[in-house]
Amino acid sequence: MTVSPRVQFPTLRGRQTQAAIDAGARSVIARKGILATTISDIAAEAGKSTASFYNYYDSKEAMVREWALRFRDEARERSRAAAEPGLSNWERSYQATAAHWHTYRHQLAEIISISQLAMVNEDFAEYWNDICSLPTALITRMVKHAQQQGFCADDEPHLVAVALVSMLNQFCYTQLAGNNGAGSAVDDEACIITLANVFYRTIYHKGAA
Repeated sequence: MTVSPRVQFPTLRGRQTQAAIDAGARSVIARKGILATTISDIAAEAGKSTASFYNYYDSKEAMVREWALRFRDEARERSRAAAEPGLSNWERSYQATAAHWHTYRHQLAEIISISQLAMVNEDFAEYWNDICSLPTALITRMVKHAQQQGFCADDEPHLVAVALVSMLNQFCYTQLAGNNGAGSAVDDEACIITLANVFYRTIYHKGAA
């Protein structure tokens, strides 16, 4: 994925305005989704004029393209916890699902935007595939390592990874973006434990189901 972020606005006021626009966009998109969100919605939420938006972004798609790069970098950083040596199988399952959950929690608008635009735009479909490839590769390696320990011997590692990433994405979206984006009331730890249990039982089992 190649995205070239716009050069940061040089003045403090400019940076504050851009931050307000980004915050307004995230708030609206979490409620309405990117496809139903207009630039007027974003400007109104930010308390700025529509003209102010265009000082920073050429379009809402251009804004999301810049978000995509930052999202990918945060997702990569968070995923490293599950690859640390010395973890038990349960701890590794917990770290993998916690990384996915917290990335979704902190980058909800980015994920909603990229995933929805991926349905109608080939460039964003590529961004979404790139983002999903990171946890898919991590989980594929986890499954192969588990198979060396005698677990899930009959499973195809990549397909297990794709299935788990799909489950993680849908669960996080439903919990955090459902009910008009009322994810603030969700119990983070309960959700992570639930995901970790499903993750653990999927990979660390012996014999056919």
